[in-house]
Amino acid sequence: MKRGHPKQIFIRLPLLLAKAVSTTSFATAQGNTKPKNWEDHKLMTLTELNDAQRKIITDAVPDKATAKPIKTRKILVFYRCDGFVHKSITSANFAVQEMGRKTGAFSVDLADEYKVFDAENLKQYDCILLNNTTGMTFQKPSQLNAFMDFVAGGKGLAGFHAASDNFKRNPAAVALVGGQFAGHPWGGGGTWAFKLDDPDHVLNKAFGGQGFWHQDEIYQYQPDSFVGPQKLRVLISLDMNQKKVAERINDGPRDVAVSWIHEAGEGRVFYTNFGHRDQTFHHPVILRHMLDGIQYALGDLEADATPSASAPNHPPALAPANQ
Repeated sequence: MKRGHPKQIFIRLPLLLAKAVSTTSFATAQGNTKPKNWEDHKLMTLTELNDAQRKIITDAVPDKATAKPIKTRKILVFYRCDGFVHKSITSANFAVQEMGRKTGAFSVDLADEYKVFDAENLKQYDCILLNNTTGMTFQKPSQLNAFMDFVAGGKGLAGFHAASDNFKRNPAAVALVGGQFAGHPWGGGGTWAFKLDDPDHVLNKAFGGQGFWHQDEIYQYQPDSFVGPQKLRVLISLDMNQKKVAERINDGPRDVAVSWIHEAGEGRVFYTNFGHRDQTFHHPVILRHMLDGIQYALGDLEADATPSASAPNHPPALAPANQ
């Protein structure tokens, strides 16, 4: 059956209300004092959403989950940054909360203190979601062990965007996510082309079998840390057939994965590099992809995690020629 392009994957979002309440930055209030710790960074960078911003996200979040939860589910959303702090953290936190509220697929606890990574405390959760965390360094070996054992023991890990910019002293934790950040030639001000590596995969159904264009910042990964298609089921990649994408690097075209899943022990991992911009969390199709990925990590949405290198060959769905 011949497939047509979806009506519009790349959408222009409405401008926020011009009279939205603004928040004085921490830096201005403190005389441009440089942030010294996470609490300073949080005060300086993360601001509460106004009603207009909340409504855009709420309207974009799916009304129904793809899969019915096997049991009551609870997610720990961790958003601490000991490196760069993304302003979109606030939008992402709210979007995940709204996913749970609107669909009933899970409840959400937000946290930004490492003390939550206690084996006993983690027993109450079914999935840990790393929301744009950067520079994560566990304060105690027991916290790293609790994190790793949580997933290996049968639970889930999900990550948005900068979740791949952590654990530089813990190669096993980097491998659990799938790779380590190594720059972003595809900056957040650009609109980039994406291909579906497996158009028929359940976690790609949101895209209607077609590649697409989307504005976001996209990472590449340290070659010695990226576990690759031998271990990952790559779902979405940059479409290097588009000159605008390929010309950003001088050693390409080469594959740059964007979303993937894999199994880890008895557990499941979903990662997507989408999420640098607040506007990504206004995009209904991206939010559906994220929700489906979270449900896979929870164990409620069955999905083939056979590594791409071992899976049947599926012709990719390329982005349309024009954005």
